[in-house]
Amino acid sequence: MSEVTVSRQSTSRLERLDGRIGYTRQMSVQTIEQELLSRRLHEQYIILKRQILKYQGCVLGLYPAIGRDGEQAKVAHVRDSIYCAVATWALSQAYRKIDDDEGRTHELSMSAVKCMRGILFCWLRQADKVEKFKLNQSSAYALHSVFDMVTGDPVYNDEEYGHLQIDVVGLYLIYLVQMIRSGLKVIYTTDEVNFIQNLVFYIERAYRTPDYGMWERGSKYNNGSTEVHASSIGFVKAALEAINGENLYGPEGAVWSVIYVDIDAHNRNRTIFETILPRESNSKNTDASLLPTVSWPAFAIHKKSLKHRTIDKVVRKLKGNHGIKRFLRDGYRTVLEDKTRKHYKPAEIKLFDGIECEWPLFLVYLLMDNIFRNDMEGIEHYTNLINPLLRKSNDGDLLPMFYFVPKEHLDLERNMRPGSAEWYPSAEGSTDGVFLWGQSIYFISQLLMNGLLNVMELDPIRRHLPASERPVNSSRYSSFQVTPPDLVVQVALIAESSRLQQVLATYGIQTQTPNQIDPIQIWSPKELTKAYEYLGINTKLGLSGRPKRPFGVLSTSKIYRVGGQTVLCYPLLFEVSDFYLAQDMSIVLDDLKNDLAFLSQCWKLYGRPTFCMILRENNIRGQNFGEFLDLLAQFKRGQVDNIRVRLGKLQSLISAATVEHLDFLSNLPDPLKFCAFEGKTISSSFRSLTDIPKLPHLNDGDLNMSDTDLSHKATWDLVQMLNHYEGMTAQCRLMKVLYQREGPQFRIDNEHISHRMEKLINKASLYKKWSVVRMMAALLGKLVDSLAPSITTILVRGKQITVGVYGHEEEVLDKPISPNELKNILYSVCLPHDIQQAVIQQELILCIGKLIATKPEIFEGILKIRIGWFVRAMQIELESEQTDLYSLSPSNIKLRLYSLLTCNLDEAHLRTPLQKRQLDGALNKVPKDFYDRVWQILENTPGGIKVAGYHLPQHPTLSDMTMYELNFSLLVEQMLSKIVDPSYRQIMVETFVVVSTMLNRNPEVTFEQAVNMDKIIHDAFEEYQRDKSKHEGLEKMDEMRNFFNTPPNIRHGTTSYITKAVIRNLLEGEVKFASDEFCCIT
Repeated sequence: MSEVTVSRQSTSRLERLDGRIGYTRQMSVQTIEQELLSRRLHEQYIILKRQILKYQGCVLGLYPAIGRDGEQAKVAHVRDSIYCAVATWALSQAYRKIDDDEGRTHELSMSAVKCMRGILFCWLRQADKVEKFKLNQSSAYALHSVFDMVTGDPVYNDEEYGHLQIDVVGLYLIYLVQMIRSGLKVIYTTDEVNFIQNLVFYIERAYRTPDYGMWERGSKYNNGSTEVHASSIGFVKAALEAINGENLYGPEGAVWSVIYVDIDAHNRNRTIFETILPRESNSKNTDASLLPTVSWPAFAIHKKSLKHRTIDKVVRKLKGNHGIKRFLRDGYRTVLEDKTRKHYKPAEIKLFDGIECEWPLFLVYLLMDNIFRNDMEGIEHYTNLINPLLRKSNDGDLLPMFYFVPKEHLDLERNMRPGSAEWYPSAEGSTDGVFLWGQSIYFISQLLMNGLLNVMELDPIRRHLPASERPVNSSRYSSFQVTPPDLVVQVALIAESSRLQQVLATYGIQTQTPNQIDPIQIWSPKELTKAYEYLGINTKLGLSGRPKRPFGVLSTSKIYRVGGQTVLCYPLLFEVSDFYLAQDMSIVLDDLKNDLAFLSQCWKLYGRPTFCMILRENNIRGQNFGEFLDLLAQFKRGQVDNIRVRLGKLQSLISAATVEHLDFLSNLPDPLKFCAFEGKTISSSFRSLTDIPKLPHLNDGDLNMSDTDLSHKATWDLVQMLNHYEGMTAQCRLMKVLYQREGPQFRIDNEHISHRMEKLINKASLYKKWSVVRMMAALLGKLVDSLAPSITTILVRGKQITVGVYGHEEEVLDKPISPNELKNILYSVCLPHDIQQAVIQQELILCIGKLIATKPEIFEGILKIRIGWFVRAMQIELESEQTDLYSLSPSNIKLRLYSLLTCNLDEAHLRTPLQKRQLDGALNKVPKDFYDRVWQILENTPGGIKVAGYHLPQHPTLSDMTMYELNFSLLVEQMLSKIVDPSYRQIMVETFVVVSTMLNRNPEVTFEQAVNMDKIIHDAFEEYQRDKSKHEGLEKMDEMRNFFNTPPNIRHGTTSYITKAVIRNLLEGEVKFASDEFCCIT
C-alpha cells in the first residue's frame, strides 16, 4: 500500500470522526434545548394547574368566575369558562413542540374539549330558545350565559339576569373552529352539527339585535334596557368568517358536517360594525369591550386606520394608572354602588364619575395586540404597566380583577388630579380567589412572551391576518377574502322568450333563453330560501332549520351545486313584486346599477360574482326602452359606471365563478322539487319593434262630483258608476269609497273588489298614473320588500326615524323592527290623515336607506329623520310648480329627495330666507356643534330649558349623560320635535346658537330659572314688529312669516333681534354671577 493511499484512508477516518463529533455536539445542543423547553413547559403546567385547572368542574368541565380554594363553586359563567379552556388549549399547543410530553398534550387538550362540550351540553338543553330566537330576537328567548356547575341547569330565570350576550356565542364559535382546526375532536354527532348550524342562525341578526353586551347590563344607565353593541356585532362578524365552510368533524368529516353562513348577513354585520366604530353603542361613546373585539381574540377588523382610532379612543378616554375602565360612569363594584339593587336610579351614575374601577385585564389585551403586531416597544410598555399591578401568592403572580378607590379617598381622587389617591386591588385576584378570565389571558400572554407559544399556534385559522392571507380551507365551499381592486362582475343575460331574444339581437345584444342554458337551472331567490330551510333541521331537538329570510344580492351571485344540478339565482330585484316600484323601469335600472356597485364594493369571496339579469318583454315596452338599451350597451362594452363587468354565456362564466355546494340537500330522504325559471313559450315572434303591442289611448275622465257627494251615494249606485266610467281616476275614487264602506270581500260582478283594485294597479302602472297606483296600494295595505333592513341601515348610522303625517302624531322608530310591526305602525299613523302617505313614506324610507349607505355625508346635521316632514319639504318645493307629489313616478320621487338633500347645500343662495328655513326645519338640520351648545346652555341653567311646552331638566340629564353621548343628542331632538312648524323650528335652532354664544362670551353668567326659548323668540318678534311699525308704518300682526323671511346676519336681521331678546330676558330674570369680582372704577 502506498503512502498516498494510507494518507487518504487516515484523512477519511479523521473526517468521519470529526463528523461524528459534530453530530454528537449538535445532538447534545438539541437535547439541552429540548430539556430546557420541557422544563419551562412543566413550570407553566404547574402554574396552570394551580391557578386555573384546579377550579374546573368535574362533571361538565365548566369554570366559575372566581376560583376559591376550599369552596365548591356552584355557578359557572360561559365567557370565563371559554377563556379558561383557551388557556388550557394554548398550553397543549405549546407541548406539541416536544416529543416526550408525559401525556400532557392529550390531558390538556381533553380538558379544553371537556369545557367546550360542557357549554354545548348546557346550550343543547335550551334548543327551544334557539328556535324561538331565530324568529323573534327577544331577550326572553336568549341562551343563558350562567349555569349550574354540576347539573348544567339554569341558575337565573330569563328576567333575573342579562343573558342576551351575543358576543359570548360568537366567542364560543370562534374557539370551536380554532380548536377543531388544531386537530381536536369537539363535535361528535350530527345532532350537535345541526345545533351549531342553528347557533349561526341565532347570531346572524346581531346587527339589529339590542343585547346586554359584555357587561351583562345593557345601556350604561343600568336600568334594564338593551342596546345594539359594536362589540357584539364584531364578535359575530368574526365568528361568521371563522365558521363559514368549516367541517366540524375536521379533515375526516363528511359533507353533512359542514357549516354554512349567509354572506349577506355577514355583510350587514360587517358594514354596521364598521359604521358604529369607534363608538360602542348609543349610550357608550367608547368601551373597553372593543379591545378584544378589534384585536385578539376576535380580530373583527383589519382596516388599520379604523382599528387604530378605536383602540386609541379607548386608551385616551378610559386608561388609568391601574388598568382601563370598562366605560365612563361605570358604577360596578365601586364603593358607592348600592349592591342591594339590581338597577340604578335615574341620575345615579353621576356618583361614579371619576371613580370608575380600573381593570388590569384590558392592559393584557393591549399587550396581546402588540405581541400579534410584533411591536417590541409596545410589548415592553404594557409589560411595565402590568407587572406592578400583579399580586404575589403561593400559586404565583395573580392579576386582580380590578382596582378601586376606597371610600376615604373619594374626595381626594375627585378634587385633585385623577390618580392622585391610593387605589386598592380587589380581593378577587389578590387575597380572595383567582379572577379566572383575567388570569387565563395573562397566562396566555406569558406563554407568548416566553417564546413557548407562537401566534400561529394560538391562531390556527389566522384570524390576525387579512382574509387574503389566510389559507383556504376547502375549494368546495365559499371562503372569505379581501375585495380585489380589479374585481370583475360577471353578467348573464337571460331573456324570458325567444322573440325577446330576437329583438335584442337586432341591437347587437346577445342573450340566452332558459332552454339554451339547459341543464343549468335559473332559480328565483324564493327557491333558494326554500332550499336553505332544510339546513340544520333536527326534529329531535325541535329545530326547524334556516328561517324564511330572503337572500340578498351577494348570496344570489354564487353558482350553486344542488344534487347534481348547477343552479344560478337571479336577485330579488327581478322577482315579480307585489309592490308597484317594480313597474317603474327607471327605478329598476337604478337599483340594478346600485346592485352592481354594491357587488363591486362588498364581494369578499374567492371567485367572481355572477349576476343573473332576467329580461322580460315588459322591459321593451314604454318610454324607458332607450334607457334600458343604453345599460345593455354598457354591459357589452364591459364598463357600467366605472364598474368592470364581463358579459358572456353562462356556461363560460362558471369556471371563474364562486361555487357553493349545497351538500346538506343530498341526505334528505325524499327528493326535493324546486321550480326553475322557464320563461315564456310563445309561438309567434316580433319581426320588428313595430310589432310590439303598444298601449291604446286612454280617456282618463274624472267624476264631476266631490268625495263628499260620493260618500252619500248608495252602494248600488256606486257599482253602477264603476261599471260606467272607464277613466282610472274615476274608478279609483269609486273603489276607494266602496272598499272603505264594504271591505275587501265585497263582490262586484262575482269578483272581489280587492281583485279589481289589483287590476287597476297594474293598468295604472302601465299608463304611469302613479296617484291612482298609490291610492289603491295604500288601501290594500301593501308593504314593500326590504323595508325593515332599510330602517336598520338608517338606525345604525346613529339616526332615528319617525313615521306619520306632518302636523299629526308621529311614531318614533329607535330600534330595529319586524316587517309586520312596521306595517301596523305605518298604516295606523297615516291612514286616518292621508292614505297615500302610507306608501309614499315607504318609498322614502327605501331611498333614504340606500342614500345613507352610499352617501352618508348628505345627512350630516340631520339626526332625526322625520319622514312626514320630509314629505312636507318635498311639497314645499313643488308648490311653485303646482305639481301633486303623489302623481310623480317613484324614480322622480327619488330624484327629488336627492335634490332636496343636496341642493339645499349647493343652491342656498337661490332661496329666500323663509324657504331655506322651511326646508332646513323640515329636514331637521342643525349646525355641526349644535348639541354641544345645548349641553353648555344646560350646564348654566339649573332650571333647565323649555321649548314648546317641553321641559328639559338640568338633572338628571347632566347626571345620566355626557356631552358627546348620542343619547343626549336624541333627547334634544325629542324636545325640538314638539315644534309643529318647520320655519319656527329653524328659528329655534338659531336662538339656541345665539344663547350659547352669549354664555360662552360671558362664562360668569348663569340662568337661575328655566330658560323659556319660546318667550325669547316671541320677544324678538315683538321687537321686529316695533321696528317695522316705526320705520315702515306697518301694523302689527300675529303672522310671523315676514320675520321668518328676514335674513339672520344683517343689520336688522333675526340674529340681532334674538340677541336683544336674550339680553332682555337675562336682565328681567334672576341672573347669578359665578364670580364676585366685578369691573369697577377706582
